[in-house]
Amino acid sequence: MSHVLTLVAPPGQLPAEAIAPVRTTLHALGADLGAADWLSEGEAADLPFTRLNPDQATAAARTALGDAPVDAIAGPAEGRRKRLLIADMDSTIVTSETLDELAAFAGLKEQVAEITRRSMNGELDFAAALRERVAMLKGLSLGALEATWKETRLMPGAMALVRTMSANGAHCALASGGFTYFTGRVAAECGFHSHHSNVLVDNGRVLAGRVEEPVFDREAKLATLTRLAAEKGLPMAATLAVGDGANDLAMIGAAGLGIAYHAKPIVAAAARARVDHNDLRALLFVQGYRAAEIVED
Repeated sequence: MSHVLTLVAPPGQLPAEAIAPVRTTLHALGADLGAADWLSEGEAADLPFTRLNPDQATAAARTALGDAPVDAIAGPAEGRRKRLLIADMDSTIVTSETLDELAAFAGLKEQVAEITRRSMNGELDFAAALRERVAMLKGLSLGALEATWKETRLMPGAMALVRTMSANGAHCALASGGFTYFTGRVAAECGFHSHHSNVLVDNGRVLAGRVEEPVFDREAKLATLTRLAAEKGLPMAATLAVGDGANDLAMIGAAGLGIAYHAKPIVAAAARARVDHNDLRALLFVQGYRAAEIVED
């Protein structure tokens, strides 16, 4: 079979009978189907198919699944395991928006979070919005950075994603519109090989209210993806990019497998693949990893 449709649900929420309506729908569209291959019993299964393009198969599967908490992503059967992972950090690898949480220590969380929301929805220029938010934090003690870090939590499945891909030879990189203070710590904790983000300027005691230029933005994320792929001698088909905000769209669109993860509406609508219901382990199942192969947290 030339393609495979991967279905992923929270553990125990993908019974065998849930696959039947998907098979029926794809068959009605003219697809030839193989037997389901369970990657994780009750959680993830591959459905091989041919004679239907992946976008059609994904859309048809989502329709057949209705409101079931199941993510469906289709793609080529060959080259599923990617050799380069580029991941956004805020609301992707960690559960929070670190800049918003940092602003809380200045009593400005609500104001900053609203700008963040609009920026991530593509309503504002990312670089201008970042400069505006950082300027609001001028004079904030550097101790707020450590306090914010202590409250930062990894997204479920983040460590499993990075460690499993790394163990199988992939280079894993963070590409964040956030700050090196946080990306360096997240990279060390998860096992990312490199991290790329913005640098907050300070005087050794307090924040200066600005970042080093140029701002690491949407185009910088895309440039990091293409540069790392070239350095590793990899075609774009061998790359995976994941993120949730508008500044991730360029790298998601360019990667061989680009995934919108619990994404903002503008990103979910534009991405060919998305994960709406599951944690980051879903990205491993989509690459064909079996539960027994996953290096758990």
